[in-house]
Amino acid sequence: MASAAASAHIQATPTLCAAAKPPLQMHSEHPQRKRVLFVTSEFADLIKCGGLGDVSAALPRALSPQHDIRLLIPGYRQVVESGRPIRIVGQLPGLAALPPCQIGRMDLADGLIVYVLLNPALYERDGSPYVDDQGRDWADNHIRFARLGLAAAEIATGDAGIQWRPELVHANDWPAAMAPAYMAWRQASTPSLLTIHNLAYQGLCDMRCASELAIPESACGVDGLEFYGQLSFLKAGIAYAQHVTTVSRRYAREITTPEQGCGLDGLLRAKVQINQLSGIANGIDESWHPESDPHLLQGFSAGDWAGKRANAEYVQQWLGLDDDGPLFAVVSRLVQQKGIDLTLQVAEHIVARGGRIGVIGQGEPALEAAMAELGRRHPGRIGVHIGFDESDARRLYAGSDFLLMPSRFEPCGLSQMYAQRYASLPIARCTGGLADTIEDGVNGFLFDAPRADAYRQAIDRALQVFDHPELLEAMRCQAMSAPLYWRQSVQPYDRLFQRLLSQANAHRALR
Repeated sequence: MASAAASAHIQATPTLCAAAKPPLQMHSEHPQRKRVLFVTSEFADLIKCGGLGDVSAALPRALSPQHDIRLLIPGYRQVVESGRPIRIVGQLPGLAALPPCQIGRMDLADGLIVYVLLNPALYERDGSPYVDDQGRDWADNHIRFARLGLAAAEIATGDAGIQWRPELVHANDWPAAMAPAYMAWRQASTPSLLTIHNLAYQGLCDMRCASELAIPESACGVDGLEFYGQLSFLKAGIAYAQHVTTVSRRYAREITTPEQGCGLDGLLRAKVQINQLSGIANGIDESWHPESDPHLLQGFSAGDWAGKRANAEYVQQWLGLDDDGPLFAVVSRLVQQKGIDLTLQVAEHIVARGGRIGVIGQGEPALEAAMAELGRRHPGRIGVHIGFDESDARRLYAGSDFLLMPSRFEPCGLSQMYAQRYASLPIARCTGGLADTIEDGVNGFLFDAPRADAYRQAIDRALQVFDHPELLEAMRCQAMSAPLYWRQSVQPYDRLFQRLLSQANAHRALR
């Protein structure tokens, strides 16, 4: 049963009958307008843990003028208690240990349609989509997200009872990666696309879970889901999807190497050989405009820096910083991948050179504690806020001179583009999407090796630029014009959609 708060916003559809399927919408209004189901575990409008939530909110909206694109997300407590009405439009039976669910429909104010997978026992919990309020993975995550993948497959095959059926299923990261597999096992003719946002998170579970998840025995070998004695959701998606994308061109190359392939590089190289792996860069959404962003204390534009100074003054007061010296920002999850330990190593150098550091983020407890202790040791020069607030983060981007982003790997990265748009020059490791979006010495600074000495050298180059105001202003102006907006990513996605659908139609014709 749904909670009282949730049930107030969930309405049954009187015309829905379990005994009869409604007619499916099989034709688009325009021949080029395709029906796409976007399957994700996060959606920034309702629940967000990281960049996936931002992408899931922005990309479907950017594509919606060209396609009938709808989302499928789990009915977390934050979703069903968001205050937006949810209308029941479908019923799903159970399978093995995957329980029955309902499909709810949520219509957002801008016209975007979100299908919500409703099962209170699975999804309506305290904590995040992936972990409890103590930071521990939910023990039944394999059930929770396999159910999401199965629901996508049921919608694709017309077995969900809803009056809409996708021509393409677009699954995102490991929580949705079982969708292509269940579609294949159900012999769905609908093509599937998997986007890898971060290969390091694979959705692993015990091999003994195969029967719970209704995984065929034939799929449990090395050519299927088996990954060093476990089952890998992400491997399932890679193996069964008709195409795999990553979120930058360079990351698409990097994950085919043993160094960054996380044990899946062989399978990914095989995808390259049959032209089924590519990279399409993420963009940023239209809200990132420094002239009009309502989160900022004062807007600004290239060459008119009064608003940038106003946001810097807010950051100084908020974090208790002195008012002199270049301001370096850290807006990040505080985790090893993001190179936070490297920033801890170079912080003393920045302070010794007259710089200040402002930090906002949360993550691994040890790194949170180390960053907080760093702030205590350098009052007035380093200010640390453990947690996250959208307005404060945007003001820190806007008020800072430089962004510190020494990621060990970075599939795409959004922070460097946010910083650039707000005239904060990123100092970043030359990897993944950071290398694709930062031109060294033009709109930011890059360094190669994930070592403190290489990082310090990049910081010293940035400080030299800071000492030459004309050069600093020129780089700021270059940075502000650099980031891609999502509308610029529509064309490559549109071409890929058309190609996958043409291949699917050709395959059907040969049957």
